[in-house]
Amino acid sequence: MAVTKVVMPKLSEAMESGKIIKWLKREGDRIQGGDVLAEVETDKADVEMEAFGAGVLRKILVHAGEKVPVGTLIGLIAEPGEDIAAWLAGAAAPAAAPQPVTPPPPSAPEPVAPAKVAPAEAARVKASPLARKIAAQAGVDLRVLQGSGPGGRIVRRDVEGARTGVAAAPTAAPAAPGVEFEDVPLSQMRGAIAKRMPLAKAPVPHFYVTSEIAMDRAWELREELNLLEGQPKISVNDLVVRACALALLRHPGVNAAFQGESIRVFHRVHVGIAVALDEGLITPVLRDCHAKSLAQIAVESRDLAERARARKLRAQELSGATFSISNLGMYDVAEFSAIINPPEGAILAVASVRRVPVVTDAGLGVGRRMAVTLSCDHRVMDGAMGARFLQDVKRLLEEPLRLLV
Repeated sequence: MAVTKVVMPKLSEAMESGKIIKWLKREGDRIQGGDVLAEVETDKADVEMEAFGAGVLRKILVHAGEKVPVGTLIGLIAEPGEDIAAWLAGAAAPAAAPQPVTPPPPSAPEPVAPAKVAPAEAARVKASPLARKIAAQAGVDLRVLQGSGPGGRIVRRDVEGARTGVAAAPTAAPAAPGVEFEDVPLSQMRGAIAKRMPLAKAPVPHFYVTSEIAMDRAWELREELNLLEGQPKISVNDLVVRACALALLRHPGVNAAFQGESIRVFHRVHVGIAVALDEGLITPVLRDCHAKSLAQIAVESRDLAERARARKLRAQELSGATFSISNLGMYDVAEFSAIINPPEGAILAVASVRRVPVVTDAGLGVGRRMAVTLSCDHRVMDGAMGARFLQDVKRLLEEPLRLLV
C-alpha cells in the first residue's frame, strides 16, 4: 500500500497557512479514510481535518500549536512495514522555519490552577461561548481571569493564556502609569483581514446605493410569527435574507462575480452572513436561500452564527457565497456601507430598525425605518441595476406577506 501524505489543507479561498490546534489521533493509531485526524485553526474557523487514506499514523511532523503554510507535509500514513525514511528526509530538508515563541513578560502571572466553578457563578462572568467551553474542558476558573476582549469580555486567548501561564495581550486595557502605547500582535483572523481588505477595496471599483425601508408591517409580522407555538424565532436579518434571495432571482446580474475576462452569473443564491467575533469578522455561507422558506432560513442562519462564534464551521461553509449581507442593526447604527468580498459582485449593509418621525398622508407620525446600502462592483453591474434590485428588496420588506410564499 502506498504512503499517504497528510498535508496542511486549504480550507478556505483566502487561507495561506494553518495552525494545528490538537491531534485527535496519535502515532501508531489505525486510520480509516474519513477519520478526523486533527483540528486546524484557519483565518476563519477551527476545522476538523479528515484522512484521505487508510493505514497507520506513522509520523506526526507538525505538532499542536505549530503554524505552517498550506500544502506543508504534516504527517504520514502507511502500513507498519513500509519504509518512510525517504519521506521523512524529504520533509526535513525544506521544512519551514519554526514559528518564534515569544517569551513571557517579566511580570507574567503564575499558571492558574484548575478549579471547579459553580455553573451559576460562571454564568455571571462576561465571557464568549468558546472561552467558556475551553475553560470548562481545562478546569480554568473564569472568575479569576481578566478579559482582554471588548468591554473586558473573556475570550479564547485569555483562557489559553491562563492554561500556559502567559497572559494574553489585551485589546483595550487600562494604560499603566508612564506607558504611552502598546503594540498588540494581530491574531490570525485579524491578520487575514488586514491582508485581504486592501486587495478587496483598492482594485474593486465600488459604488453605493442607499434606500430607506418602512419596516412597520415587517416588524408586526415578525412579532406575530414569534408568538406561534413550535415555530422558530424570526429575526430582522432572516427577513432581509429571504427578501434578498427572492430579489436576486429577479435580478441575476447582481447575483454575479467578476472573473477577469467574463462575468459569472449564478442561478442559485448562496448568501454570506457576516458574523462578528472577538477576533474579527467571519462570513459563513447559507446555501440555496432561494429554495428555503423563511422558517428554514431562521433555523439554519442561527445555527451557522452559533457555530461561527464557536469556530466550529465546516470547510464547505467558509466559501462559495454569491452575495453577502452585513447587519449592524443590533448596535444602533443609522447607516453604513460594507466592503465587497471578491469575487462577489455586491454586499448589502443593513442598519438598525429605528423609530423616527415620518410624514404620511395623515400628517406627522412615528414609524419604523431601516437604512440599507448596497455596495456594488462597477465591473459587474451599473447603478440602475443595483437600484432596481434594491427597489425589489424594499418592496418585499414593505409587503412582507410575500416573504411567506
